[in-house]
Amino acid sequence: MRFLLQLLCRIHSYLALRFGLFCLGFGCTVWTIAAIPLGLLPRNLARRIGQGGARWGFTLYLWVLRCTGVGLFDLSELDALRTATPMILAPNHPGMLDAVMVLSRLPRAVCITKASLVDSFFMGAGARLAGYVRNDWFLGTSALAIEALKRGEHVLIFPEGTRTERFPINPVRGSIGITAQRSGVPIQTLIIESDTAFLGKGWGWLKRPDMPMRFRIRLGERIEGPHDARQLPALLEASFARQLAGQEGSALHRFLKQSGAAS
Repeated sequence: MRFLLQLLCRIHSYLALRFGLFCLGFGCTVWTIAAIPLGLLPRNLARRIGQGGARWGFTLYLWVLRCTGVGLFDLSELDALRTATPMILAPNHPGMLDAVMVLSRLPRAVCITKASLVDSFFMGAGARLAGYVRNDWFLGTSALAIEALKRGEHVLIFPEGTRTERFPINPVRGSIGITAQRSGVPIQTLIIESDTAFLGKGWGWLKRPDMPMRFRIRLGERIEGPHDARQLPALLEASFARQLAGQEGSALHRFLKQSGAAS
């Protein structure tokens, strides 16, 4: 009987995980097809539609994961940012669901996005419609991020630039310091916690995690301006180190240690 239950759990996990990936791929394809003609609308209107579409698409995807028993998400603290003045949102980056979770709760937000995603068939048109900014223009990226802040939108920047490879956080890149110094807006750190290393650096797309996975995002320290671009990376690293203290032994830390990437 025990063997049968374990077998059923494995079958459920296998099907649920792949169904979630199918829904994500299907949703991105549909939105890409819709985004191409929508891009002909006036720019401000198109950007509003793009950001709204991304938000509801990501919300629907997380709902599918919740209903199929793949994951549980506590994102309620992000709701306080919906009416907040524009700021830079700076989360740690343990896995590939991080941006999806943050953007699912914010009606007006621009994400500094990996250039390969902006150029991709499945996500590129939707990302461009929402006004997301590619991360490979350096000063141009910073200028577009500042424009978004002036329009009243939050800007989501992952300070590490990639998923965490060194626990608790990778070295912070200097580009966030330039944007912060030139804009003068506060930086709101976000702390992403989970009991899994799912889709962390080195995790295969089809590798089965223990389910349901549990995710939580909490509001971290807020760093007020003015900012010094040269000092900010070290300041942010120290901030994240304080806020993530005590998480040695977490699923992410164990996974990175096994792969030889933990500090």
